[in-house]
Parts: sequence; C-alpha cells; structure tokens
Amino acid sequence: MRKQLIAAFTIAFITTSTNASLQTSSENDELRETFFKRQVQQNASVGRAIRSIASHYPQEAASFVEIALTQYPEKHREIIFSAISAQPAATEDIVQAALDSGVSSCLDIVELAIMAEPSYVDFVVDVAAESTPDELDEIVRVAVMSQPDSADRIVQTLAKSHPNKLVNILSTAMNAVPLVGEYMVDALLAVFPNKAEEVVTTAVRESLIQNSEIESIMSAAQNAGITNGELRSYAMKGGATETQISKALTTSIID
Repeated sequence: MRKQLIAAFTIAFITTSTNASLQTSSENDELRETFFKRQVQQNASVGRAIRSIASHYPQEAASFVEIALTQYPEKHREIIFSAISAQPAATEDIVQAALDSGVSSCLDIVELAIMAEPSYVDFVVDVAAESTPDELDEIVRVAVMSQPDSADRIVQTLAKSHPNKLVNILSTAMNAVPLVGEYMVDALLAVFPNKAEEVVTTAVRESLIQNSEIESIMSAAQNAGITNGELRSYAMKGGATETQISKALTTSIID
C-alpha cells in the first residue's frame, strides 16, 4: 500500500505541477525516469510496467513509452504492444513516440501497432504516413494485409490526408487484397465523388491484373450514383473489354 501511495504521489506531482520555478522540464524527466525504473523493478518486466502505467495514467502513456524505448530499445516490441493494448485511446501518440524514437522501422511499428489494437488502424496509418510519407505505399500494403477487413477505412483515411496520392493508395491496396476492392471503391467514392473516374478506372485495372471479377467494382460504383455510360467509359480506360463490361453491368442490374 505504501509503495502504491508513493507511486501515485510521484505521478501526480509530475503531471499537475505548474510552478516552473520549482519544477523544470529536466527535473520532470528525471522524476519520470526514476518512477519508471521503480515500476520495472516492482513488476519484474518492462512490458508489465508499461501496461500498469498506461492503465493507471493514460495521459502519461506516450511519455513513458519514450522513456522505456530509450532505456530498453531492444524490448521495443514488448513496450509498444503493451502500451497500446493497455491504452488504445493513446495509440496515435504512442505510435508517434515510437516512430520518433527510431528504435525500429516505420513498417515494423505499423504492423505491431495494428496487431496490438486493430480497431485503431486508421489512426496508426495516418500518423505513420505523416511521419514517413516516402513509405506511403508500403504503409498501405502492410496495413491492409494486416487488417484486410479494414481496408476501406485505411484507404479512405490515407486518401483524405493525401488526396494527390489517391490512385497510388488504391492501386497498392487492391494489389495486396483485391477481394475487398468493392468496399474500397465504395469508401473512396463516398468522400471523393468528383474523382469517380480515377477510382473506378484504377479499381478495374487492378482487378483485371489480379484476375478478379469486376462485377463487384461496377456494382459499388452504380450504388454510388455513377451512370452506366460513365461506368462503361471508366472501365474501358481501366482495360476491360466490351464483353467484360456488358457482363458486369448485366450482373449488377440483376443483383
């Protein structure tokens, strides 16, 4: 009980002190580090220590992840996974802290974060893409393969943040998980109705490359309000033959 009271007092002191003359940033960092070391000793595990801190002090989760990654970089997977599992709402800040630490590659962190909390995948990919835009295509690929059921949310989130990369995002995602193409098309047309040609043309092209049927793509586009005449034009630009297009449109009407 005494140890718990000391720990509570320590963390309260760190998070509520507003008197700059008494508590400098450097001193705060030292207190956090001391508190974390004590938690590791008490829990006999870095992961359990992080889980405990993140559970009890959610507002401090990312700060202690930074400290943990600095002190135990070789245990970065345990640290990141434990922190996100314990405090999913802090996923974005935790992922940012992990990326800033440089302890592992962006893609490794993305995959690990999604594994820890799949429902926050859109937050994970968004912060990762902002931090390392040069790896956008690989971030998309890793994310949709890790969580294919959320592919529509992933492409929608990233396309909103990087609208000029919409074609690349959709192309990469469909190349990785072509069977959920219709959901990605539906998600993108919901927020980018003025980019219907790019979306449908890209989706049809990737479907054909992956030897997937284009009926579901055409149906999703029809449901978004695209006319058959427009669909025919977009599908042809995507490489579909007249026979494939007619079959797809007929199937969509029947469905």
